[in-house]
Amino acid sequence: MDYRKSAAPVTTVTRNLASLTKDTGNIYETVIVVSRRANQISVEMKQELNKKLEEFASYSDNLEEVFENREQIEISKFYERLPKPTLIALQELEENKIFFRNPENDTKQK
Repeated sequence: MDYRKSAAPVTTVTRNLASLTKDTGNIYETVIVVSRRANQISVEMKQELNKKLEEFASYSDNLEEVFENREQIEISKFYERLPKPTLIALQELEENKIFFRNPENDTKQK
């Protein structure tokens, strides 16, 4: 997923609990769904950032040769400005972009 195009707010927003529980019927299940999705997003973002920063990695142990790379600083700042994974996951939940199921409910229905 492209997190740069996410419509998620950068700051915390007050949410209506009734709108968050419309799919699950339980606020605790909703929190679990959002937290698991946020973990997935966080891992993807971290892997993407690490892949981009590997280009600038220095494998020498000499402290005198440490220098600042402007591109590396800009990449890091860009990722710092992105919405937090939790906010992205909440936005995806509101837009019905998250698929989830509860195996316990599936077995009860059979």
